[in-house]
Amino acid sequence: MGDVSINLNPQVPAIPKFEDKTKIDVRYMVIAPYVSIHVYYDAKSGEVVYDVEEPILTGEEKENLDRIEQAMREVVDVNMAGNENGQEGLLDYIDKTARLIVSELGLAVEEESYKKMFYYLYRNFIGLNEIEPMMRDYFIEDLECNGKDQNMYIVHRVFRNIKTNVKFTEMEPLASFVEKLAQKTGRYVSYANPILDGSLPDGSRVNATYTEDITSKGPTFTIRKFTKTPWTPTQLLGFHTLSPEMLAYFWIALQYQSNLMIVGGTASGKTTLLNALAFFIPQENRVVSIEDTRELNLPRENWLPSVVRSGVSAEGVGTVDMFSLLRASFRQNPDYVIVGEVRGKEASVLFQGMASGHASISTMHGDSVESITRRLMTPPISLSPMLVNGLDVMAIMTHAIVGGHETRRLREVVEVVKISESGAAITQTPFKWSPADDKFYYAKGSKVFEKIRERYGMSLDEIQKEFETRTRLIYTLFQKKVLGYDELQRVVNDYAKTPEVVLKKYGVVRS
Repeated sequence: MGDVSINLNPQVPAIPKFEDKTKIDVRYMVIAPYVSIHVYYDAKSGEVVYDVEEPILTGEEKENLDRIEQAMREVVDVNMAGNENGQEGLLDYIDKTARLIVSELGLAVEEESYKKMFYYLYRNFIGLNEIEPMMRDYFIEDLECNGKDQNMYIVHRVFRNIKTNVKFTEMEPLASFVEKLAQKTGRYVSYANPILDGSLPDGSRVNATYTEDITSKGPTFTIRKFTKTPWTPTQLLGFHTLSPEMLAYFWIALQYQSNLMIVGGTASGKTTLLNALAFFIPQENRVVSIEDTRELNLPRENWLPSVVRSGVSAEGVGTVDMFSLLRASFRQNPDYVIVGEVRGKEASVLFQGMASGHASISTMHGDSVESITRRLMTPPISLSPMLVNGLDVMAIMTHAIVGGHETRRLREVVEVVKISESGAAITQTPFKWSPADDKFYYAKGSKVFEKIRERYGMSLDEIQKEFETRTRLIYTLFQKKVLGYDELQRVVNDYAKTPEVVLKKYGVVRS
């Protein structure tokens, strides 16, 4: 018998921008040579649809596949099939076991037919069943299943929200799929404990409900895919998310240990920005990060990531919450503490940490400085205005529709000058995005630069010149297409040690 090969990372195609959505017709491979994706405008429904094209089995092949799967369930070691490390080994293991079963059951199976069945065995034992092709699609950011008999929806990087041809038609497979998700995240889901929140081995976030009592259409799930390499600052320039001046400003602010909070609504790009700005934390700094579910991916060695742990049982035994993680993290003497999302009592530990000289970056849901300061000073957080003064700057992210396309923009960068006893915030806004012309505006005079001057004894003129030089450098890197993760990190690290060498290399003249 021949050898089966399966390529889980085929070439990612370049998808053109379509001004006219009725012209959309794109096909690309996600699991070669078995599965392709077809995105096209469907005239009947008047919308763009996403079709997963898997191998088609004949009636006889389906029966054979069922028999092989049943036999395999009894012999396959699930732990072996959950082991991400040796993908090759796993495929080989499934292949050998399946061929053995075919001969033991005395099935007459042609090689071509076996190859098709092998794909389904891979998909159901190693992969994530029906959604495996979508999990392998580089362009997908989110997957949503709203219950039985509901077509799943995805968020596509190019085409945004579209309907797929994938759905679970029966309750039983859907429920057992949610159990499988729970198993892969190492969490626990049952009728008594029907809500699942966790991360898959690849870092994707899963949120699911298990029973009909909560959601009438049966179990549901949403998966937020994890990009293995985060977007770099120069890539964000390419998306026009922010301006070179903003990046240069954050570069200086983070080098001199300013406290930063990134604010915005759901999916406005807070974590993306946080990941990109982490490039500017000096390489020798010790960074400790704390999150609910693992989303950060920092390009550095001296980094201690920690994730909140929910209890192993329905009673919540063994829970480790953000509050206790954060308290412990300050004993590890970090230069920078990063908190994935501030919601409750952990805020007081974070702000006390800032007051005692530990710099921090955090994110929080909100849409303005006022709403955030109000949230920080009222229950359940209830910080004193004195502590909130520890915050230097807020970056406010927003969803924007520009030229008919949905994008994300850094709407404004607001410096916290002073919070009065009554809780009123005096602020200064050095950067603002204008929706009218989709441009970023910069006003001179930064409070953060003044704080750096006082703390480090530099002249404002020096800081201003450094800011202008770095703005030019960042823009030059973008023009020269220095977009890669490692490449860009090298430039930032080298600049910290030998700025003149870097400027000369890229032909940037000092201000």
